[in-house]
Amino acid sequence: MQPFLRMALAALLSMFVPVHPARAADQELLRLAVETFVTLPDGVRYPEGLASNPRNGDLIVGTFDARVPESARNNQLLRYSAQGRLLAHKSFGPMPLTGIAVADGKVYVLNFGASRLQRIDAEFTAASPVEDVVSFQALEPPMPAPRRVANPDGSEDRIGFGSSGFAAPNGMVFDKARNLYISDSFQGAIYRIEGATTCTPCTVDVVSRDPLLATAGALPFGANGLAFNADETQLYVNNAGDGRLLRLPMPSGPMSVVAESLPGADGLLFHDGLLWVAANQADVVLGVDERGLTRVRAGEFRGISRDGAPRGLLFPASTAVQGPWMVVTNLALPLTPAVGDEWEEQVGRWNLVRFRLPTRRAIGPP
Repeated sequence: MQPFLRMALAALLSMFVPVHPARAADQELLRLAVETFVTLPDGVRYPEGLASNPRNGDLIVGTFDARVPESARNNQLLRYSAQGRLLAHKSFGPMPLTGIAVADGKVYVLNFGASRLQRIDAEFTAASPVEDVVSFQALEPPMPAPRRVANPDGSEDRIGFGSSGFAAPNGMVFDKARNLYISDSFQGAIYRIEGATTCTPCTVDVVSRDPLLATAGALPFGANGLAFNADETQLYVNNAGDGRLLRLPMPSGPMSVVAESLPGADGLLFHDGLLWVAANQADVVLGVDERGLTRVRAGEFRGISRDGAPRGLLFPASTAVQGPWMVVTNLALPLTPAVGDEWEEQVGRWNLVRFRLPTRRAIGPP
C-alpha cells in the first residue's frame, strides 16, 4: 500500500472508529412503543406544531397544510384537553403553521405562510383575535456563507446555498427570562426576540447565520427544532435536511455538531436530561444525551388503520410533555412528486400518538 493511502486510511479510521474501555455489564438501547391518543377532526390534516399548557395540561396543535391550490388548505390551531377532548379550534385558512409555544397565558404561533410570529389567548375560541408580534424579513445576504468540509484525503468540499429571501420561521423556544429564540429553515438563521411576552414594539436580532444551519439535502429544511439544556448554557438546534443535532453555546457560539444520522431531525425538546428528537424520515422519536449518544428509541411505523390514520409513527414532527406522557404529532406529509412511493399518500385521517416517559433508572447509567 502506498504511503499516502496508508495515511489516508489511518486518518479515516481515527475519525470513525473510537476506542472505548470495556464495560462491566451489557447496555441496551431502550425501546418504547407508542399508542394512538387523538384523531384530528375530519378534513384537518398535517399536524405539525405542538405544545402543552403547563397551567391546565391543554395541548395546542398547529397544522402545516401547504397544498396547492391555496383554496384547498384548511389550517387550524386546535386546543385539546389533557384527556384528548377537542375544546376549540381557530382557522388560519391558507397559512401553514409551524412552531407552537405557550408562555404567560398566551399561545405563540409561527405563521410560516405569513413569515410572522403571532399570539392568541391560551384558552382561545374560534372567535379569539390573533395578534401580530413581529414579522420576519429577508436577510442580506439571504443565505449563509458556504460551508467548508474537510475530507480524509486532505481535500476540501465547498457547499454553497441558495435562497430567495423568504423568511421561514420554524422552531422556537423560550428561555427562563422570556426571551424567544426562533429558527429560519430557508435562510439558515437563529433569531432572538428579547422579552417576547412584554416587548412593545418587539425587535428581531440575528444570533447566528452559521453554514451548519443551512442544508443542501433532499429534505429542504435546515435549522428546525430548538431546545435549551437545563441551565441554558447551550442552545441545541436540529438541522432536518442534514439529519444533525447542533450545539450553540450561549450567548454567541461557535456552532458545532453533536450527533449525526438523525434522518429528518425535526422537533426538539429537552426533558429530564435528554434531547428528544422527532426524526421524521425514520418514523421514530429519539432520546439523545448531551454527548450525542442515542439512549431511547420510541415508536415505529406499523401501517395504516381502517380509518385511514397512521399506526405508530409516520413523519413525526413535534413533541410535548404532558404529565407522565410524551405526545407526538404525526405530520404524515408526502414529499415527493411521484405517486405510490410513500405511505403518507395513503393517509386519510391524521392523529397524535403518545408514549410513557421512561424513568432515569430504565434508561440506565450514562
